[in-house]
Parts: sequence; C-alpha cells; structure tokens
Amino acid sequence: MGDAGLAEIAALTALIEPECRALGFALVRVKLFGGADDATLQVMAERPDTRQLTIDDCTALSHRLSDLLDREDPIEHAYRLEVSSPGIDRPLTRPADYADWAGHEARVSLAEKRDGRKQFKGVLAGIEGEAVLIDDAHGVRHTLPLAAIEDAKLLLTDRLIAATAPLSTDGAEEFETALAGASPTDPITEDED
Repeated sequence: MGDAGLAEIAALTALIEPECRALGFALVRVKLFGGADDATLQVMAERPDTRQLTIDDCTALSHRLSDLLDREDPIEHAYRLEVSSPGIDRPLTRPADYADWAGHEARVSLAEKRDGRKQFKGVLAGIEGEAVLIDDAHGVRHTLPLAAIEDAKLLLTDRLIAATAPLSTDGAEEFETALAGASPTDPITEDED
C-alpha cells in the first residue's frame, strides 16, 4: 500500500478536522502508512494553548474518531488508529508552525533538489509569504517554498526541551522515588491504596 495519496489524505483530513475542532483541538497531521496487513491511520492533534495533548485528550479524540470512522468507513481495508500529541520533536505541517517555532532547529526535506540538495538543517527563521526561512550552520539563509517541502520536523535540543515543558508532572516525584531504590531488573509495580 505504501503511503496514502494526497487525495485520500485530503478526504480523511476533511472528515477528521471538524471532530478535532469540536473537542477544542487543532489538527496537526493525518497520515496513513504501512502495508495492507499493517496499515496505521495516524492522527496528531494539539490544544492550541499548550501545543500538547494529555492522555485523557488522546482518549477522548480516539473514541470520537473511532465512532466517526466506523460510521463513515472511509478506508477500504483494516487499519490501526493512532491518536497522539505531536511530541517535542514535532513535525512541521502548517505554515504557522514555521513561525511559531522560529529560533529552533529543524530538518526540512524537499521533494526535489534546491541549491543542489534536498535536505536542509538549521535554525528556523520564520515564514515569509509562501516560503520557509532556515539559517544553516554556516549562517546562510535558505528560502524554501512551502509547496516544495516534503517533510519537516523540529530537532531535539536542550532549548526545545526547555520551551516545551510538560502539561503536568503530577505523580512524577512518587514514580522517581519508587524507582530510586529499585534495581534495573526489578519489575515496576504500583501500590494499591
């Protein structure tokens, strides 16, 4: 099967995006990949105010999308639904992503060569009209047309980690304390109150 065609992704996006919005989420990406025997429909979404989703958010969206996809049946074969937050080293899929994450390192892949190459790595300098600006390690600014971008994602750096603090760390201290006295081969168990 390979990756789904643009028309199929556009149809899935048109179906899925209103469901995301109804829950107050912004759709980041819809991707259908894998073979006929192991297809996965990946839906990434985020809360516009936090740029993340909680586990409860993912569960709510997954249930809502499962009901919709069962009713509409837009995919002809079996598939697995995967709903997630885009994560720290997130894909850049919308024009606003390039502006919002300016100042952070990214890797951009083009469909065809430009300036003698298809891969660009550097610091995002924002967006200008229909083009992404990226400054490479040599200080050269490259202007890459949005339409030419095949794939783009943020790179994991200390600066990015600092900019994307978790929504909640409730329970993390107890988990770390419980693990502190355990050996690497001990099973992890939860205390029942």
